[in-house]
Amino acid sequence: MFSSIKTSKVNRDLVTKLTNKLNLGAENVIARIAFAYSLSQKKTMDLTQIQDSSGKEYNVKVLFGDYAEIYIALICVHYNIYKSDKDIARYIKMHIDDGLQGIYDEIETKNSISGNDFIINQVELGLAHLGV
Repeated sequence: MFSSIKTSKVNRDLVTKLTNKLNLGAENVIARIAFAYSLSQKKTMDLTQIQDSSGKEYNVKVLFGDYAEIYIALICVHYNIYKSDKDIARYIKMHIDDGLQGIYDEIETKNSISGNDFIINQVELGLAHLGV
C-alpha cells in the first residue's frame, strides 16, 4: 500500500483557497471532499494524463483518517480493480486533483457560498439523481 499522495503544483494553491473559502476545517478535509466530488461526477481517469506531483503532500493516515480502506474500496469499485492494484494511489491522486479543480470552478464566482451550503447542494443533487 502507498504511504502518501501529492497533489499537482497547480492544486497546491487551490487547496488553500478552497479551505479558506469553504471553512470546513483542515486542508485534508477539502481533499477528501474533492476526491468524493470527482467520483460523484462518474469520471474515469486516464493514467497517461496524470499531472505532476509537486503540490500538497498528504500522509494516507492524515488524508483518510481511519477510513483508508473505504476510500480504496471506492476506487476499486469505480475501476473494477482489486485492492492490491499498483495504480490505486495514482487514481486517488487524479481524483483529488480533478475534484479540487471541479469544486473551484463551481464556486469561484459565488461570493457568499459556505462549505455547508456547498455540501448540502451536492447531497441534494445526488438525491435528485437517485430519484429521491
